[in-house]
Amino acid sequence: MTSAFALAPGEALVAAGKAARLRAPLESHGEFSRSASRDPIGLILGQAGSRVADLVPVRHGRMLVSPLTYFRGAALPMAADLAGTPSSGLVVQLCGDAHLSNFGVFGSPERRVVFDLNDFDETLPGPFEWDVKRLVTSFAIAGRENGFPAKVRRAVTRATGAAYRTAMREFASMPVLDVWYSRLDVEAVLAELRSEMPRKAVRQTEAHLAKARARDGTRAVAKLTKVVDGQHRIVSDPPLIVPIEELAGDIDVEEIYRFIDALVLEYTKTLPADRRRLAERFKLSRLARKVVGVGSVGTETWALLMEPDDGLAPLLLQAKEAQRSVLADYAGESEYDNQGERVVVGQRLMQAVGDILLGWVRATPPTGGSKDFYVRQLRDWKYAVEIASMTPEAMTTYGRMCGWTLARAHARTGERTAIASYLGKSAAFEQAVSSFAERYADQTEADHAAFAHAVSSGRAQALVGV
Repeated sequence: MTSAFALAPGEALVAAGKAARLRAPLESHGEFSRSASRDPIGLILGQAGSRVADLVPVRHGRMLVSPLTYFRGAALPMAADLAGTPSSGLVVQLCGDAHLSNFGVFGSPERRVVFDLNDFDETLPGPFEWDVKRLVTSFAIAGRENGFPAKVRRAVTRATGAAYRTAMREFASMPVLDVWYSRLDVEAVLAELRSEMPRKAVRQTEAHLAKARARDGTRAVAKLTKVVDGQHRIVSDPPLIVPIEELAGDIDVEEIYRFIDALVLEYTKTLPADRRRLAERFKLSRLARKVVGVGSVGTETWALLMEPDDGLAPLLLQAKEAQRSVLADYAGESEYDNQGERVVVGQRLMQAVGDILLGWVRATPPTGGSKDFYVRQLRDWKYAVEIASMTPEAMTTYGRMCGWTLARAHARTGERTAIASYLGKSAAFEQAVSSFAERYADQTEADHAAFAHAVSSGRAQALVGV
């Protein structure tokens, strides 16, 4: 038998993909069994120690709403569960939290509307199937909440997995530079499919695009600030948005602003020279704490109001704390000491286009300690689809978009030929991950009920409706 090392590079990768099936047959990805020591609620409550204490009940309250919101906040328990499943050993840069609400549309630097992953807080290298399983499971849970019968849910989840597999095989046949150029331009896709789509679907899509374009920096400034004595101020809406002046207590506010000015200066040093020049034309004016997402609630997140040197349009930046990835205990530690840099590098690797002001910084506040942050624009045509209103047809289309996008991100960072060879031409992979998704959806519903019991018994504190 010829050694893989004696083969041409492409042939060696094909052989590596086929060999990976011996470690983890495609059908094995349908498996899920609970560890005897499994304690998802304990893992979630254990995260509270690294979070802002008065925001932890807000996080728990959002997770309590439904099995899907619980799932969104339970990336750590799922990482622990995935570590016990069969592994292909084919490593890519993982999103780490690739559920259906972490995809959406936003503006490219060329001012086009693109569809892509938009959350990388947990990004780390690991087996490609971990992202796929989390993504497909999120569709199974969403389908249940939307009242889809089991047969319809399976069709949606299989379509999502199939889109990943067929896209990966397509990317394996493309030159690597073409893979990196690939993107899902929403306007171009709509133009191609307009004649095939029902008029109502076209109108709805166009309405979504209009909403996305409206959610720009100007709209964010108009919504989140007010003008007082001729100057913009961030609007107070506790506990979701609280200006630093209302949080500081006995701390010297002026000292905090000096600290943040220094933080912004250090952040700009992580930008490319041309974008650094742009960022330096803005100066910090106001600062507020902001609550975002579900799983991220409780990590320090700040809205920075930046005034331009031309006095025209202010800019809102978001500085979000980057903690150790939930995957680190199971996939290994990051090569980056700064967790903000870990997030930024992962995002730049996986996204087709990115925020031109994306950077990172390590901050040591006046109160002591040290924290890592990544910084980006607060809004730049960012828009997430409304999952609860989706029909089975719409969710199937959305699943295919997510599957294609995730494959593109993985193809940029892993050995796409080996992964494509591993996945093969049959439907075995998508059938397996669809089965896994239903099993894990069952587990998620049980975990959500256990979490609700933890709240009702007083083990966990939750603030509902915030």
